[in-house]
Amino acid sequence: MLKTAMHGTLIGLSLCLSSCCAGGNRILDKGQKLLGNSNVQAISYSGHRKVPRSVENTPTIEETKEDLKILSAMGIILLRTYNTQLFPHSERILQSIRDLKQEDPEFEMNVMLGAWIQCKNAFTDHPDHSQEDAAFNQREIDAAIRLASEYPEIVKIIAVGNEAMVDWQAHFVPASVILKWVNVLNEARSRGEIPEETLITTSDNWAALGGEPRYRNDDLAELMGQIDFVSLHTYAFHDTYYNPALQWAPLPNEAGLPTTGKIEKSVERAIALQQEQFNAAREYLKSIGIDKEIHIGETGWASLDNAQYGENGTRAANEYTAKVFSDACMAWTRENNLTCFYFEAFDEPWKSNGTDGSEGHFGLFTVDGKAKYALWDRVDSGAFKGLSRGGNPITKTRDGNKADLLQNLKEPKHKKHH
Repeated sequence: MLKTAMHGTLIGLSLCLSSCCAGGNRILDKGQKLLGNSNVQAISYSGHRKVPRSVENTPTIEETKEDLKILSAMGIILLRTYNTQLFPHSERILQSIRDLKQEDPEFEMNVMLGAWIQCKNAFTDHPDHSQEDAAFNQREIDAAIRLASEYPEIVKIIAVGNEAMVDWQAHFVPASVILKWVNVLNEARSRGEIPEETLITTSDNWAALGGEPRYRNDDLAELMGQIDFVSLHTYAFHDTYYNPALQWAPLPNEAGLPTTGKIEKSVERAIALQQEQFNAAREYLKSIGIDKEIHIGETGWASLDNAQYGENGTRAANEYTAKVFSDACMAWTRENNLTCFYFEAFDEPWKSNGTDGSEGHFGLFTVDGKAKYALWDRVDSGAFKGLSRGGNPITKTRDGNKADLLQNLKEPKHKKHH
């Protein structure tokens, strides 16, 4: 996500369905398609609760089981993770899923396992984008192969890199590097080191997947041919600040609407922009003769910010707007029989260093287990009865007081231009 180190969403977009397994999809144990199936709800999950994120602060098996039970109660059966060996989190997720399956044969959870790929000296003052961090990347891929082999009933997909090909990321590498590691995984699959039905992809911003012409080159075209499906990120939330193509502020003919109505109209335009971004990548694939499924690897909306998206910015970050976007996104994907990894399950304070910055507030739940406005109806239905996070029962934010939620709600606005 965005411009920070997110090693770290509900549904995915499916277009032209290819053949099973290496052709771009696979069939689950109960006979249903994994991708492009509205019955298979997905989410991005990284459960780090503490600042700083560290090996010592990585969620325990018991904490991970807490989270998985909450997500299962939401109907989630497909998770996306972000790295394999930097922290023990992904391995604990897989072990926790296996344990829960053994405890309850009806428990179902599958994983798109992320392997983090980065340049040399990533996240330092002197990153070298001309070279990859080959030793680090090798360890990530080796661990991905090992985990896919050890947990074949859970790891259904391996995603090489997370927003690694967009040049504004601190860990940016060219498409040739992602292609290299995708080929390594394809060879491992051919040799039987991972199950032959394991899907292989890369997960990146729509622009870097060919949506913007400046990223198009022979390496990207070959990469698109080698992956089994495309995992595309699109964030209208960030576009409210960075992209003038999004008319985020109310239009003149919307002046008479209440604030909630203005927000709904702005979100309609945000969804339309995401559709345009998706279509740009799809048209690129068509132009190079590739017919593959495209899924949404990430999209989401922050509920709090103290900078660009807050009170003095675009005012996009609040729980009300986050719900309007989530509902609209679900409608868009389901109406088109699409699969989307919504970003994300729980707030992660480390992403904004414990502040009110937006990066730490994309979760559908707060870090202490309160369900945000987008999920209040799930709380009312009793979906989370008996479940807790960190000893806290799952309750609503703001004690469920909608009037309090709306009290200081303000209409969207454009960023200030200096």
